[in-house]
Amino acid sequence: MPALNILSNLFTTLYNNEMRRKRECIVLPASKFSSEVLRVMQKQRYIGEFEQVDDGRLGKFRIQLLAKINKCGIITPRFSVKKDRYLDWERQFLPSYNMGILIVSTSKGIMSHHDAQNEGLGGALIGYVY
Repeated sequence: MPALNILSNLFTTLYNNEMRRKRECIVLPASKFSSEVLRVMQKQRYIGEFEQVDDGRLGKFRIQLLAKINKCGIITPRFSVKKDRYLDWERQFLPSYNMGILIVSTSKGIMSHHDAQNEGLGGALIGYVY
């Protein structure tokens, strides 16, 4: 399964379970890439604890929900963004300034656009959460 489909499935499952006011959700299949995206969302306090469960197949994530996600999704195609152009992309994908995060793949790993800006890194846009 391509990484975009895995990520799209992750965001869709998170959003749907948040809208149903669930306290936790199960997302499958698990991947290292998804784990990094979840770690960024956890650091920004959009989700609580999450764990990877080995089910003998591809694995799955059990994710604690905090009712903080209003919308999330992937960005395709994966636009490359320069270190000083994050504001333009914020305007396009986020509802207002400083509300939500863009998730970016950089040379130093996956991080929020705020962290990438602070480190002076550009990268490829992966998704958004607010």
